[in-house]
Amino acid sequence: MRAVKAVFLVLGAVLLGVLVYRVGAAPILETLRRLTWWQFALVCLPYAVIMAADTLGWRFAFARDRAPFHRLYGARLAGEALNIVTALGAVGGEAAKAWLLRRDVTYEESVPSVVIAKTSITLAQALFLVVGLAVAWSVLPPGMDILRVMTWLLLGEVLAVAGFVGVQVSGLVARGGRLLRLVGAIADTAYAETLDRALRDYYRTEWRRLALSLGFHLAGWILGILDALVILWALGLDVPVATATIIEAFGSGVRFATFLVPANLGSSEAANAGAFAGLGLGAAAGLAFSFVRRARQAVWVGVGLAVLVAMRWSAARAARAR
Repeated sequence: MRAVKAVFLVLGAVLLGVLVYRVGAAPILETLRRLTWWQFALVCLPYAVIMAADTLGWRFAFARDRAPFHRLYGARLAGEALNIVTALGAVGGEAAKAWLLRRDVTYEESVPSVVIAKTSITLAQALFLVVGLAVAWSVLPPGMDILRVMTWLLLGEVLAVAGFVGVQVSGLVARGGRLLRLVGAIADTAYAETLDRALRDYYRTEWRRLALSLGFHLAGWILGILDALVILWALGLDVPVATATIIEAFGSGVRFATFLVPANLGSSEAANAGAFAGLGLGAAAGLAFSFVRRARQAVWVGVGLAVLVAMRWSAARAARAR
């Protein structure tokens, strides 16, 4: 898998280089020059609110409340940062999220919550794409390429989510563990059995918490529209909310479809360039939009890594005190 991701990373970098070459650096830089330092500071703020909504979505992915919100928030910040900086590594941010909560929650509870939260946020992403597609059909002329692409993205995402949920509720996790034991890959299936039981119990009994998790994750995706509007404003692009909704929904669908590409490098930029060009804003503006988001992402990666160090130090100090 690491080799596959490395190949996709190289291909993504090549695609990005081709995009910049074809569009031209001059119009991209001309758009970026409109951004001032204080505007960039404002651009960084919506992500904190989006992260809070997604943290609440994760909180309700637990069968009961155990960890305090501030530690969940910190673990999510650190985990998302690790997902980016260890994109080619064997252990990413999802495992780190569970590890950082070990003071408050056992792994038997935290690991299923990570899986459920990932399912919930992906399902919410599909619902957000439905919203974006509905807006696109209502404001764009029929027959536009972006409408067809969004429809295919939605179909693919619905099938993927259905398969992901089906694996969790049908007992395939435990069966997979037994199969791995038969072929000698693992010696004990106890962990797989425990995870399978926790997942199925949650989906069968915790409908209210699942609905809340889904609702908060959907709120996080919708807040992404505000995030897009702030960036577009900072770049001097005056667009209506409907256009920002289409841009954000289309981009989210492309990011899901290209999840194997580390940090969606190249694919995200191509999606924005194509969407902006199709909506009459220009491919250069789409690439400038992408680069601002990359810069904002770098800021929050730094924050997340700092939080990771702080949480490790705090956990070590608490362990010494005990």
